[in-house]
Amino acid sequence: MSDAPILLEHDGPVSWIVLNRPDAANALSVELLEAFSDTLDTLRTEGGPVVGLRANGKGFCSGMDLAKYGGDAVAGPMGDVARLQTNLGRWMAMWDHPKPVIAAVHGYCMGVGAQMIGFADITVVSDDVRIGEPGLPIGGGYVAPAWVSHVGVKRAKEFSFLPGNHIDGPTAVAWGLVNHCVSAGRLLDVVRELAARIATVPPEVLRGKKASINRAAEAQGFRTALAGISESDALLHFEPSVLAIRERMKRDGLKSVLAEFRGRSSNEIAGGE
Repeated sequence: MSDAPILLEHDGPVSWIVLNRPDAANALSVELLEAFSDTLDTLRTEGGPVVGLRANGKGFCSGMDLAKYGGDAVAGPMGDVARLQTNLGRWMAMWDHPKPVIAAVHGYCMGVGAQMIGFADITVVSDDVRIGEPGLPIGGGYVAPAWVSHVGVKRAKEFSFLPGNHIDGPTAVAWGLVNHCVSAGRLLDVVRELAARIATVPPEVLRGKKASINRAAEAQGFRTALAGISESDALLHFEPSVLAIRERMKRDGLKSVLAEFRGRSSNEIAGGE
């Protein structure tokens, strides 16, 4: 297997963008993010009529590469805002892409990975999926605000307020975040079948349909809701209490600090487990 962070695979009507850092749990490094954007841009005029998004390894994405997260690698708060806004723009490029984008999500899908899949036009998850918030409260609401248009205010707040909160596939369907939850063995076949049916529609018609539905969502506030989340997140990256958590991560290790915030998920609370 190539060691490139992003692979491009053409598969009939689907051109797959494949996250390919399985040894790093597909954490979103700078190199992966830049390659993702370059590949997505290439597929505007090349490849199949449908763009697919999936990942190699045990899970879809563990979120941002924590070694480069927050204020450590940027020049202060404004540099952090610019970084966050650039990454948000990468997801908006899926929203604005001329082709339908289908995400096939398996295993863990955490943090900014959970934000990412909300920008795909259709999302299909496997029955082993676990979609979750960052395990540590070290940001200011960057993931869940992008969910409000999909799941509503109260569910977005519940998801955000509980550190490390996560939901399973059926819950994600019930909440409206994803379209379908299928067995892990059928995940890619289901996406291929959807793509094959979509591909029977002329590309110009698909582009018009997507633009029309996006305009309806944006009239309800989808794009406006994202306007301030980079600033909010960057602001709290430099909050003293957040910096203290980051210092504890360096001193005591990530697993030790994560354990302090780990609790029951929304699934477990609702189920009375």
